[in-house]
Amino acid sequence: MATPDLWPLPTDRTAKVDGIVFDQHGNPTEYHVLSNHPGSSGASVGTKYDRVPAASMIHWFRTDRPGQSRGLPDILAALPLFAQLRRYTLAVIAAAESAANIAILMKTTTPAGGEAAEVEPMTEMEFVPNMAVFTPEGWEPSQVKAEQPATTYDMFKREILNEIARCLNMPYNIAACNSSGYNYASGRLDHQTYYKSISVEQTDLEARVLDRILTAWLAEAIREFRLGDAAEATHQWFWDGHEHVDPAKEASAQATRLTNHTTTLATEYARQGKDWETELRQRAREVALMNELGLTTAQTQPAADPSWDPVKEDDDERDESDTRRAA
Repeated sequence: MATPDLWPLPTDRTAKVDGIVFDQHGNPTEYHVLSNHPGSSGASVGTKYDRVPAASMIHWFRTDRPGQSRGLPDILAALPLFAQLRRYTLAVIAAAESAANIAILMKTTTPAGGEAAEVEPMTEMEFVPNMAVFTPEGWEPSQVKAEQPATTYDMFKREILNEIARCLNMPYNIAACNSSGYNYASGRLDHQTYYKSISVEQTDLEARVLDRILTAWLAEAIREFRLGDAAEATHQWFWDGHEHVDPAKEASAQATRLTNHTTTLATEYARQGKDWETELRQRAREVALMNELGLTTAQTQPAADPSWDPVKEDDDERDESDTRRAA
């Protein structure tokens, strides 16, 4: 979305932004969509673009300040950190290679003003396996220690990745694809903020994008197929659910919430990205078929594990968390 022939700016420069044309009240009236991607081979055609009316364009972005016309990526603030991470990684590799390129380092043990065998600076000596080498008088061989990567290398990369992921409300273990330093409780706690952030984005997407697309689709369906009642139909959007780390614990907590009426079936099914009405109808068909075949519900349910104690398991998790914190 861009306007290649925007420059030089026209006299009504306040009414145009690259790719968007506004009316006198600041509302977008037209969008310019390039006929070819700027990086494609056909981009040499120059200033060809399509003029799309604002009613036919959905421009979804977050407005952080008054008068903002174009969106900014959420990760924009962290882009310099990627360069720092690359520079540090390359510096560590360069230091390790420099140390590895020197097999033996010769240093003199003769004090200042003393005499030692004369050796040209930066002299190189070839070595072959199982050979005995006599060093010049007054000179002692030593090997360069490979001290790269430094002990702070892992810590530096962890902190940089954690700071980068913070722009997206993303926990470190998801950004690094590594949960080795997490226990069950800390992993769930970090994921709560991330999932809530995704839920906010999904809600905004429903209101500003999906509902508009559905409205346009229904309007065309009513016009083509004369569906008079379709305009008044209610709808609900379903998203993929978030799988629980421990399904047994989640099922137990879900049963408790349903028992004390702190949740509903619609809410619990929505957590899994399912429609509660569809699931209940399917379950009713299954129960009816089981009754027809003479199968009881008890026969179809797996036996519970008598050794599982949720209270004891929670205590074990707290002990594990305290042990990690102390370590």
